[in-house]
Amino acid sequence: MTLRSPLLLSGCVFLSLAYGQSIAIQVDAGKPTGPLKPVWSFLGYDEPNYTYMKDGRKLLSEFAAASSVPVYVRAHSLLVTGDGVAALKWGSTNAYTEDANGKPIYDWTIVDRIIGTYLERGMKPLVQIGFMPQALSTKPEPYKHNWKPGDNYNDIYLGWAYPPKDYAKWAELVYQWVRHSVEKYGKAEVETWLWEVWNEPNIPYWKGTPEEYHKLYDYSADAVKRALPSAKIGGADSTGPGNAQAYKWMRDYLTHVVSGRNYVTGKVGSPLDFVSFHAKGSPKFVEGRVVMGIENQLRDLDKGFEIVASFPELKGKPIVIGESDPEGCAACSSRVYANNAYRNGVMYSSYTATVMPRHLELAARHGVNLLGAVTWAFEFEDQPYFDGFRDLATNGIDKPVLNVFRMLGMMTGQRVAVTNGAAASLDSMLAGGVKTTPDVHAFASRDTNSVTVMVSNYHDSEKPGPAAQIDLGIAGLPGGRIQVQHYRVDGEFSNAFEVWKKMGSPQQPTPQQYTQLERSGQLQLLESPKWIQAQAGKARVEFSLPLHGVSLIRLTW
Repeated sequence: MTLRSPLLLSGCVFLSLAYGQSIAIQVDAGKPTGPLKPVWSFLGYDEPNYTYMKDGRKLLSEFAAASSVPVYVRAHSLLVTGDGVAALKWGSTNAYTEDANGKPIYDWTIVDRIIGTYLERGMKPLVQIGFMPQALSTKPEPYKHNWKPGDNYNDIYLGWAYPPKDYAKWAELVYQWVRHSVEKYGKAEVETWLWEVWNEPNIPYWKGTPEEYHKLYDYSADAVKRALPSAKIGGADSTGPGNAQAYKWMRDYLTHVVSGRNYVTGKVGSPLDFVSFHAKGSPKFVEGRVVMGIENQLRDLDKGFEIVASFPELKGKPIVIGESDPEGCAACSSRVYANNAYRNGVMYSSYTATVMPRHLELAARHGVNLLGAVTWAFEFEDQPYFDGFRDLATNGIDKPVLNVFRMLGMMTGQRVAVTNGAAASLDSMLAGGVKTTPDVHAFASRDTNSVTVMVSNYHDSEKPGPAAQIDLGIAGLPGGRIQVQHYRVDGEFSNAFEVWKKMGSPQQPTPQQYTQLERSGQLQLLESPKWIQAQAGKARVEFSLPLHGVSLIRLTW
């Protein structure tokens, strides 16, 4: 394989590697370090009605096919009143209305269409219980927003965000929903789902007090358990606890769940089968370029794990990071928000490759049970091509980031030991991200007949920089012939965005162009597979990895 020479560029904000210097990475496949938990097999988005639209169905099929385990899917607005027509940061199902006498009317047609789309693909619902139906809201008007990129984000928080005027009616709605699900899909299926109450109730997504949210949680959890005692209920999906307000809010909520008075039963404590909170980065636009804020996302994870670990009653509970992303607003396109310009290309893919393993490392540091991390990025139906939304595909064309999930889905079995002096430490990343030397990170897994190694070359700045020369040694292999496959995501491989730009950035691609874009959006091999002979149980692979490139080396026998 030809090695590329490093580019020594002026103006780079990081330290260049000396010409010819290689990075030695050692993988010992004979030293397992624990099960490889596929925490990345979780997906979420704001607009639930995109689920069953043409490109929504296509992307769900692709994401499900990329995962070695069933994917959990979380969506907002499953109880919102409306006609089911999707819009940015909006969706509705009309599941609950009332007649002229205030008698509840339940209609699960659209909810079932959404849930059914998941189940058809072998996916599992991470069911968000929210938001407030108009007939139950304490402030029903105005109810629906008309937000678009560039508008004040606070304009979205209308009648759907308010507490119920009748908690008993709310609880009955939740009870009927769970009971209907059991009747339609079967007890054994619904027992595998996750149910969680609301979204980000510590900011204006909840227009009530913390105590009113505790009450909402208690009524919701009690209703879920009455309908199906073995159902799994959790919360509260509050915002990143790296923020002091969010830290206190999450701790107060968990204190209520563990030792507070239950608003329904009057007893101590509330049902809680898993804990959920969010973690977000914070990119900035500096001198015409994006600089990512990975440290913010890692601090949210670190502080959230710290809170959970501080409760002996909760330390072993599963944790779901309900939204875990480079920043906050998926529907804020880069056409309006310049700091989101990283989303179409390799900044997003390399960021994902370097941050996902750190979820596992931070969880291990705190001794907590991380179950999953929801990537809050889907697709935006019938929007301009590559408009800079935080999505995994655009008009049915896969972005580079989706190919990182395809790589992650190929990693199965046990994590194995990696020695690598070029990886940024957790402490340095928590302190300031990756602002100097690039983070050349590797993590590896071993299954019955394979070893898989992911290597990423990441930096917070999108400025050009040198490629990393990788000298990858893998020990602990069986004797005999081994096949090597090398997959790559970079500026040339698995990158429909670069192909689209070379076409002239067409907003109405021809059928031939569309087929080419579809093909270029798939995960690609860097070179043809080849067979090697392991010497004394060892193999060596050398390659050049461009800045913001991601490689997956897969050895099979």
